[in-house]
Amino acid sequence: MTDPETWLAGLGAGVVLLPLAQLAALGVPPLFGVRLGERFITRVVQWTTGLGLVLALAVGAGMLAVGDGHVTLSAGRWVELGHDYHFAVKFLFDGLSVAMVVLSFTLCGVIGAFSARYLHREPGFHRFHVLYAVFVVGMTVASLAGTIETLFAGWELVGLSSALLVAFFHERRLPVRNGLWVWSVYRVSDAALLLAAVVLHHVAGEGDFDKLLGTRSWSEGVVPLTAGQVWLIGGLLLVAAAGKSALVPFSGWLPRAMEGPTPSSAIFYGALSVHLGAFLLLRLGPLLEASPGLSVAVAALGLATAGYAALVGSVQTDVKSALSFASLAQVGLIVAEIGFGLRYLALAHLIGHASLRTLQFLQASSILQQHRSIENAVGGRLPPGTGVLSRLVPDGVRRWVYLWSLERGYLDAFLADYLVAPFLRLFVWCDRVERWWTDFLTGDASRESDAVELHPEEEEVRV
Repeated sequence: MTDPETWLAGLGAGVVLLPLAQLAALGVPPLFGVRLGERFITRVVQWTTGLGLVLALAVGAGMLAVGDGHVTLSAGRWVELGHDYHFAVKFLFDGLSVAMVVLSFTLCGVIGAFSARYLHREPGFHRFHVLYAVFVVGMTVASLAGTIETLFAGWELVGLSSALLVAFFHERRLPVRNGLWVWSVYRVSDAALLLAAVVLHHVAGEGDFDKLLGTRSWSEGVVPLTAGQVWLIGGLLLVAAAGKSALVPFSGWLPRAMEGPTPSSAIFYGALSVHLGAFLLLRLGPLLEASPGLSVAVAALGLATAGYAALVGSVQTDVKSALSFASLAQVGLIVAEIGFGLRYLALAHLIGHASLRTLQFLQASSILQQHRSIENAVGGRLPPGTGVLSRLVPDGVRRWVYLWSLERGYLDAFLADYLVAPFLRLFVWCDRVERWWTDFLTGDASRESDAVELHPEEEEVRV
């Protein structure tokens, strides 16, 4: 490599290694019984996040200076099974990944500084920052992934840390239930992404984005796949993006995620994690471009999500839920922009929206007072029933829409009845078969604690 490429690769390695160093510094000492103080934890978070941001900006500036918009950093093949499959770890620096990693470091740094005071002397101060470090590693790896396997690794770390932080207050029952619900939806999303990776290996021979999309700008790639292959892989990726970004019909988990501490709500479900599905669609944008039908499906799903979130968010009675649905409405518009092929607009929208939502979530405790001040300044709200829609839409329709919005579109009930319940019945049947086979071999009945029965009154999954 030439000297500029060597320097850029070295800076890129620093961007990847600093979040890992942060996680090691916060997570390894307690394994040996070392208790870390708040000041040490705060300093580690500040220095590693700050240096990571500086190095990411340096990589972006260096790429602009040398005119090279595509820099790769390979860590080799970690798993190789014959000639048919290999697991390669590779990091890609281009316009999309550098913008996303700079955004991640910036917002994570803001949240790190905020949580140092917000969680001061809280019993879970150290645990929160360890999960925060896992999240930073996951976002860095997912943002810079040069192969679909590397992307999946970062994707999993983001999901794991998100679900654990939803259940952060584990002494209470409701946060644990909601954390489990979020994790279950993430499992569907992760399974779709994993299947997409397997299919991509089967049809293309590997999951390297350079081989699949080319080494030109991230918005100008060309996919050498047939129409059927594009539909299959693109459909699986769309399901993965829908689960991670809470698109319809998976939108029900987003308000549940507000059970976590305010810093995690801001960075995960207002800023970064909820945009990761849109980032996936941006990264594999040429795949959408190769199929107009798939692009229409993406745009339709985004618009449906935006409309759903606008209706449901208008009837929320708490600030964090209202902000979560406001965030979802913008994510839906971002996905629609991607479907329409407006990738640079979608990227700018993503960056601006993530920054705004972070600020709004951190101000959630005082946002009501701010709204009252604005209302007083402009003369207050309009009286009920005086709006244009109120005069045009019949009362019966408006009442039905209001009730539908209060129930959040019945999406949780839909998933529980048609996705979760069939799996529960299948697992109960498998348990019965296993116990029957065990009883047959041993000649004795199974212990009562081993028996799992789904009583008729419990067959309906309650959310």
